[in-house]
Amino acid sequence: MNPPATASATPGAPSETRAAPHPSELDWFRGAVPYIAAHRGRTMVIALAGEAALAPEFPELMRDIAKLHALGVRVVLVYGVRPQIEARLAESGLTPQYAEGLRVTDAPALEAVLDAVGRLRLQIEGLLSRSLGQPGTGNARLRVASGNFVTARPLGVRGGVDFHYTGEVRGVDTEALRNLLDQDQVALVSPLGYSPTGEVFNLSGEDVATQVAIALNADKLIFLTEAGVLRDPQHGVLGQLTVPAAERLLAESDDLPEELANHLKSAIDACRQREMRVHLVDRHDDGGLLIELFTRQGIGTLVSREPLERLRQATIDDVGGIHALLQPLEAEGILVHRAREHLELEIERFQVLDVDGLIIGTAALYPFGEQAAEIACLALHADYRGSGRGDRLLAAMESLAREQGARQLFVLTTRTAQWFQERGYTTGKVDDLPPERRAHYNQARNSRVYTKRLQP
Repeated sequence: MNPPATASATPGAPSETRAAPHPSELDWFRGAVPYIAAHRGRTMVIALAGEAALAPEFPELMRDIAKLHALGVRVVLVYGVRPQIEARLAESGLTPQYAEGLRVTDAPALEAVLDAVGRLRLQIEGLLSRSLGQPGTGNARLRVASGNFVTARPLGVRGGVDFHYTGEVRGVDTEALRNLLDQDQVALVSPLGYSPTGEVFNLSGEDVATQVAIALNADKLIFLTEAGVLRDPQHGVLGQLTVPAAERLLAESDDLPEELANHLKSAIDACRQREMRVHLVDRHDDGGLLIELFTRQGIGTLVSREPLERLRQATIDDVGGIHALLQPLEAEGILVHRAREHLELEIERFQVLDVDGLIIGTAALYPFGEQAAEIACLALHADYRGSGRGDRLLAAMESLAREQGARQLFVLTTRTAQWFQERGYTTGKVDDLPPERRAHYNQARNSRVYTKRLQP
């Protein structure tokens, strides 16, 4: 941050101590604004492995998580401690024991687990609790709360191996977690579970994160991976996978790293039980968490039950997104200005294209009489044009018009006549409009009229 000026400045003169933001920074912020709005108030469970805490960039990662909280995200952070346990065992001269990919936690190993969990908890709490260091925050501190949120049961004896104090998730205290989130705190969850009789069990951090996300019905479950992200040899990072596609990938990939395979299995489980998004983000990518959540392209892999993009009926919650989408086109004179109040009153007329909560396209259908209808407000976000989505919106509105019994469609446009002509619309006249629409025709805009006859 630049030091404050020590001399008075002439009003209106450029400051010598303040540099203008770089255009790329402005573009990034403008692009992030819709995502900031979409994620505010959402619950996200973030899972990280113990290896992350050993990396020199760990404090920066904690600052990124703190930024999420500052932007209104309800954060639950789940951490693992495998390398820390290994270090504690080595210091004690003990050899780690594994079976079926799980740690065998006997009494000496449990002591190492408890020590590792406690140390890392204090480290994370300390890093998160520091001032966010943003302009205007002063000495504001982020509050972090941890506790015994997970009940567990022992794995017992499997394949002849006694797992002792290794357990599995039995239940999650969602009420306690929600209370913390409602109080604007970050909830910190360890890989420990407790039995009703007071026993402590060592759990898989991945399983804890997955079960916590399912129990909370979280909006997102995010794995910060150590083994990179899923890649396609021809197309690079796999940006999106539906559950069926993820299942095929698991079945057909022989060289998938074990960690990524486990993450995929967890993602499939979470998506099948809840309508949530699961993200796999490479922990080694600087700022990867923020890039994944606040940019159009993202940087990792997103797994969802259904395709990420949906065409659906608009609701009152979409008014802000529709308004933001229409504003630039209204400023250019392409669309007629519509106030938010107007949109709220007519929201049932609108359809939207929704990409993970971001409204990227919209159109409205206004019936006139029994057999005529107007398509209006057809708009797409600039980043999504030229991809066939305009045709998808138009086809949806035409289909909806048919369902409502319309036989004649019309549009009014000042800039996109050619586009509609290429899609079967023919030049019409103002006199072709239904009388009630003709009465409100804006002579000053002098919009062209195009019509299309719908086949039953």
